[in-house]
Amino acid sequence: MKKLHNDTLIRALMRQPVETTPIWIMRQAGRYLPEYRALREQAGSFMKLCQTPELACEVTLQPLARFPLDAAILFSDILTIPDAMGLGLHFIEGEGPVFDRPLRRAADVNALSIPDPEISLRYVLDAVRMIRKELAGKVPLIGFCGSPWTLATYMIEGKSNKAFPTIRAMLKEDPQLLHTLLDTLAQSVAAHLNAQIKAGVQAVMIFDTWGGILSTPDYQEFSLRYCKQIIANLVRENEGATVPVILFTKGGDKWLELMAESGADALGIDWMIDIGEARARVGDKVALQGNMDPQFLYKSPAEIKVEAARILKSYGPGSGHIFNLGHGILPDINPEHVAALIEAVHAGSKMYHE
Repeated sequence: MKKLHNDTLIRALMRQPVETTPIWIMRQAGRYLPEYRALREQAGSFMKLCQTPELACEVTLQPLARFPLDAAILFSDILTIPDAMGLGLHFIEGEGPVFDRPLRRAADVNALSIPDPEISLRYVLDAVRMIRKELAGKVPLIGFCGSPWTLATYMIEGKSNKAFPTIRAMLKEDPQLLHTLLDTLAQSVAAHLNAQIKAGVQAVMIFDTWGGILSTPDYQEFSLRYCKQIIANLVRENEGATVPVILFTKGGDKWLELMAESGADALGIDWMIDIGEARARVGDKVALQGNMDPQFLYKSPAEIKVEAARILKSYGPGSGHIFNLGHGILPDINPEHVAALIEAVHAGSKMYHE
């Protein structure tokens, strides 16, 4: 294995000693960067960016050229798996993802097969291999997938719909059909993440974006159960190194103790909970990733520095903290404010790692 020049993220995920708190930012490769917008216009569509390894590689590396981040995250989309299943994904400006063939009947669900990542998702793996080569060990590369529940919400609704009436109806009226779909998705996600690991990602993250809309019993049965299934089936070592797993359920602060038993090495948390409280609740079972409110990046660099210091102080001394936003960076954030945040975290965290 080529030794990482900066392995702070991996050590923090494993709760090993670090010199500074590592930082990366969800959606760090994306719309807030003028160089991304230029490449997106050149490509002609979001899907073209995702499905062209050279372009996905360039987008992944763009924020690393600007900022001293402690990780790169693969530029892709959580909906590549449903697209590989033949649901006909496309993106509409201002509306987001739309499926031509949403799942509405038992026959639709039963007809699904688990995609072979090296065939139908080869473009993702080719991008991983290309990014690893270009990174040359500078920082680790994070791979990711959506959780089965989150993927199912889009596949059943057919598009983004925060009320989720169709999947809620299926959950109540035909829970066994929903379980069939979620199991197929769990197998597909595990296969895709394992293929990403084999191709070279050095940590993986499961995005359970819509798990937080569920009741506690439904979260355990329809979301967390399948995240656990995925984690149990992941390859946890590659190139002689451990591959840590991050589980992020947006709105999941009420279930931290349950999530800490999932087998994940780290939990992503949003800004609805104080990180010090979260740490007290999970103890030394898992690392924590988070949790600045993305809206805070609209404030001045001086205010951003104060908020970063508050979060670092709340987490307190010792390893196991990966600084991040509580969700994805917003598209109209000033990149200079991102630079201020990264500098504040690196400089302000040293006192907690002496």
